[in-house]
Amino acid sequence: MRVLIDYRAALSERSGVGEYTHQLARALLTTFSPASDKRLDLTLFSSSWKDRLVPGAEIRTASAVDRRVPVRLLNFAWHRLEWPSAEALAGGRFDVTHSLHPLLMPARSAAQVVTIHDLDFLLHPERTRGEIKRDYPARARDHANRADRVIVVSEFTAREVERLLQVPRHRISVCSPGAPPWNPRQIQPARGYVLFFGTLEPRKNVGALLDAYERFAMGRRSVPPLVLAGKAVEGSSGWLERIDRPPLKGIARYIGYVNPATRRELYEGARILVQPSFDEGFGLTVLEAMTLGVPVVAANRGALPEVLGDAGVLVDPSDPDVLAAAMASLIDDQGLAETAAMNGVRQAQRYTWEQTARSVYAAYEAAVAQKAATAGAGER
Repeated sequence: MRVLIDYRAALSERSGVGEYTHQLARALLTTFSPASDKRLDLTLFSSSWKDRLVPGAEIRTASAVDRRVPVRLLNFAWHRLEWPSAEALAGGRFDVTHSLHPLLMPARSAAQVVTIHDLDFLLHPERTRGEIKRDYPARARDHANRADRVIVVSEFTAREVERLLQVPRHRISVCSPGAPPWNPRQIQPARGYVLFFGTLEPRKNVGALLDAYERFAMGRRSVPPLVLAGKAVEGSSGWLERIDRPPLKGIARYIGYVNPATRRELYEGARILVQPSFDEGFGLTVLEAMTLGVPVVAANRGALPEVLGDAGVLVDPSDPDVLAAAMASLIDDQGLAETAAMNGVRQAQRYTWEQTARSVYAAYEAAVAQKAATAGAGER
C-alpha cells in the first residue's frame, strides 16, 4: 500500500499533534517492515519555506518529499481552493493520502484520510488562532464527511465527531497514541516539582492552574516548585508575567519548549503532573507521565478520564480550590501517590504504538475499500 502522510506538524517543536505524527510514522515503518505480512510504501510529505524535512534514524526508511512552499500559502490553497493535488506536489501516485488534521489533503485518485484530535476549535473558536480559527470551524464538517475514513485518538473524540460533524460511527477509526518505551522510575522524588507540560494556550486552563497553585502554596513552610513546560504562544504573556511577581515569584518558573529527547528527564524530576485542560482529545502528557509512574491530577473533561482511568485524581478544572486540594492530596499522602503511580503504570501498558500502527493500517484499508465502493456506485 502506497501511503502519503502530511508530516509538517512534526518538523519543528513537536507538540501533541507533531509527536503523534512522528511516532505514527516510526511505528508504521517498524510494524510493517519489508518482512511483515502486509506491504507499506510510506512517503512523508513536507512543505515549508524555512524548515527542512531531514528524516532521522527512526524514519529513514520512508521516502521523503520536501517542498519549499510556505506553510500558510499551501494551507490557503488546499483549504480554500483544494489545489494543487497531493499527487502533483509529491510527484507520484498513492493509494492513501493522510492528513493529520481535520482538513483533507486534495487528491486526484487516492483514498483520503483525516485525523481529528479534538473539536475544541468548533466548540470554542475564541480559544483558537490563525488558520485554525479561520478555516477549521467552517470546513471541518464537510471535509470529515468527504473523507474516506476519519481517524480519531480516543472514544471521546469519536463520539464528538459523530455528534458534531454527523460522521457515521462505522466510518470512524479510533487509533490512540502509544506509550513511550520507558521503564517506570524506581523512586518518586520527595523534593520533586509540580509539573505542567503543554502548549501555553487558553484551552490548557493555565490561569486556573496558577490560581490553584497559589492556594496550595499559601501558608506552607515548604512547597514544591511549579514548573511550566511547553511552547508559549500569543496570549500567554500574562501568565508568564504573573509567575514573575509575588506570590508566585521564586516558587514558579517557565522553562519553555522541551525537546523530545529530554522529555523523560523532565518527567523523572516531577512529584506530580497537573493537566487542568478544558478539553483534550487524548492527553499525551498524561500517558507519558503514567508510563514512568508519575501521579496525575487531571480535569474531568474531554478524553482525560478515559486515558487516566483510576490512575490519578480527576477534578473540575473550573474550580481552583478543588484543583488545589487534589494537588495537596497527592503531595501530602504518600500512600495515595504510590497507588496512583502504580495504577498509572498499569494503565499506560494498555497503549502501544504497534497497536496504533495496526489500527491506522486497518483504517487505510477501510478507506481504500470505501473509495472503491464510491467509485463503483458512481459508475452504475
